[in-house]
Amino acid sequence: MPSPLSRVLEPELMDTAEEAEAYDAMDHGSVNRRFAEDLLALSPRPGRVLDVGTGTARIPIQLCALEPTCTVLATDLAAHMLAVARANVARAGSEDRITLELADAKESRLPAAGFDTVISNSIVHHIPEPARALADMVRCLRPGGLLFIRDLERPVDEEAVASLSALHAANDTPTQRALFEASLRAALTLDEVRAIARDLRLDPASVTRTSDRHWTLAARLP
Repeated sequence: MPSPLSRVLEPELMDTAEEAEAYDAMDHGSVNRRFAEDLLALSPRPGRVLDVGTGTARIPIQLCALEPTCTVLATDLAAHMLAVARANVARAGSEDRITLELADAKESRLPAAGFDTVISNSIVHHIPEPARALADMVRCLRPGGLLFIRDLERPVDEEAVASLSALHAANDTPTQRALFEASLRAALTLDEVRAIARDLRLDPASVTRTSDRHWTLAARLP
């Protein structure tokens, strides 16, 4: 019986202009829309939103298009990602609702309890110490606020990596496919995320598998 797939870290940052443009060109439209719709199903009026690891700000743009009252502070540690994000936000006409800021997910230095909703999509697998990032997200959330995090789930073995790659990255370039496979290997398992949630005094049952390759943590603070 093969050994379970161990976590293999990938670079924490994608921070060249070429990487940012290549990432933005990848087709995440349906994934981003589902993220926004699933969030709004839980919180139709998310209020003041913090998006951690926004990348090129596609999710804040989608969220603002679907919900006309929210505002978003979108943070990332990669300056080139934020440069592309600024262009995307301007093109969408959302500059009055989306603010972009350079910040480290592990230590954002943002105000404690400053947000009604804290979201993050596909940043946790980039972080060597994901528990620090989740702890900072909880710190930024007001009592009663919603934490909504989604990321890749590490497959059980290399055969499962290859199967998911063939299913979801068949039309990507070889470079994009390799990036997807590396991200799967760098991701956390459901049990690992639940252990972090437990340490943060969140209900481990708030972490669920929500696709063949994603987990979601959806929890309100007391």
